[in-house]
Amino acid sequence: MKFNQVTIKDIARELGISPSTVSRALKDHPDISVSTKKAVNELADKLNYQPNIVALNLRQKKTNTIGVIIPEIVHFFFSTVISGIEDVAYTAGYNVILAQSNESYQREITDMKALFNSRVDGMLLSISRETTNFDHIESIISKGVPIVFYDRMYNSPNSSKVIVDDYAGAKEAVNHLIEQGCKKIAHINGSPNLIISIDRFRGYTEALQENKLEVDEELIVNCQSGTFEEGKRAANKLLSQKNIPDAIFAGNDPMAMGAMMAIKEKGLKIPQDVAIVGFSNWFFGELMDPSLTTVDQPGFEMGQEAARLLIRQIEMKDKEDFDPQPETKILKTRLVIRNSSLKKDIKKK
Repeated sequence: MKFNQVTIKDIARELGISPSTVSRALKDHPDISVSTKKAVNELADKLNYQPNIVALNLRQKKTNTIGVIIPEIVHFFFSTVISGIEDVAYTAGYNVILAQSNESYQREITDMKALFNSRVDGMLLSISRETTNFDHIESIISKGVPIVFYDRMYNSPNSSKVIVDDYAGAKEAVNHLIEQGCKKIAHINGSPNLIISIDRFRGYTEALQENKLEVDEELIVNCQSGTFEEGKRAANKLLSQKNIPDAIFAGNDPMAMGAMMAIKEKGLKIPQDVAIVGFSNWFFGELMDPSLTTVDQPGFEMGQEAARLLIRQIEMKDKEDFDPQPETKILKTRLVIRNSSLKKDIKKK
């Protein structure tokens, strides 16, 4: 069965009036009589009339819609970012179209084209782990579509970004392990393509160097996908060495949880034999045994700030004297200390 959308012309034909009269009646125009407005609205309700948003947006040259590209919806951190984006966007009268790249460069390209063809007013983007070429992003920017990066980005001179201080967060995490008496601290690093991984690695190495501890290449393992399984494999590699590390700093919580599983399977105790610190503060980390020490990222706040930046750029874009200057907002992290790293407390007992 074929269903056709009811139009203003259908209502006009049914009532024997002009389409322009129907249009003005639906807009509560003062020139239209009360009886005509009543008849038009009653018939519109009966026929389930819906205005043609696409046509309306074409006339207004604005869709009041923003596109969001997220690497992984299942990632707890990114789900909090989405909540922050929607909190600001819906309050400001914008709809949100969500696309998931699933950590794929090609999917990211396809998603950006689809959002552009849907005529979104702007985009919020966190790049995939595979993305090393940014021509597709620069192409969209060159067409006048505002883009704001959140969390994962590259050094684009033309776009604003909202990020956390990954360097400071990682450095605080490693300093905490050193304060607990750890001297041989391994690092399970995320994708080396991402600036966040580079900054967390830098925080790790500088914390060691400032405390006169060796940066041992054998204690550093890169994980391209940053998954639980990769974290477990990386930890098994580290634990197969003659002198095993007394602590592991993982670049994200899934890898830290995988490392915890590997440590337990080796018959070792956490944190007595090997202390663990993760990064991102997944909800599940608190439920681990022992509970996982981690670096908290303010995901909800990041989403809010990114949405505010983008909407401001969208709404200022058509002003003749508006010259958009890219902004960078850096949010602070917070070390959440739990049982997986507290060696000193155990020794006191």
